[in-house]
Amino acid sequence: MGSDRTRRIVLLGVLGAAAIVAVRLAVSEPGVTASPDAPRRGAEATRAPDATALEPVRLDALSASRPDPTDVRRNPFRFGSRQERGEPVVTGSPPPGPGPAAMSGFSPPMPVGPPPPPPIPLKFIGIVERANGLRLAVLSDGRNVFYGREGEIVEGRYRIERIGPESIELAWADGRGRQTIRLSGS
Repeated sequence: MGSDRTRRIVLLGVLGAAAIVAVRLAVSEPGVTASPDAPRRGAEATRAPDATALEPVRLDALSASRPDPTDVRRNPFRFGSRQERGEPVVTGSPPPGPGPAAMSGFSPPMPVGPPPPPPIPLKFIGIVERANGLRLAVLSDGRNVFYGREGEIVEGRYRIERIGPESIELAWADGRGRQTIRLSGS
């Protein structure tokens, strides 16, 4: 029993010594490099970083002139200036108005009048036809179902102008605009 215990202690000692030797070889091996994010241990922690890997500071670049932000040639979404890429240079003052369209020399046509009304959020899901010739449109907003015939106001906001076989024409009750909604069936 004593020799079995001694054998275990010796075996643990040999395994521990082998682990220590393996760790020391891995740490001190010159060909192995650790990642920059890995913490440094032992002798590596006291070594200075390689001085040739650092880029020198160019103080003269700080005092160099920079293009004016209102310059027409400046594009904040591209690296470098327009002259370096060989593109044509626009001279003169920038067109009036803010934004990239003003900087590029192109201004889209401005809409005239009030903005259009928002789209009507109803779906045309079907038609109910009665024997007496009455046609009802079935509309839904996703939660509620609405019924109406031509000329009636639905949901208090929309007027049914015309009920077709595959579409319905709705208008805002105050006359702001019209919209044709196709039969969706769902």
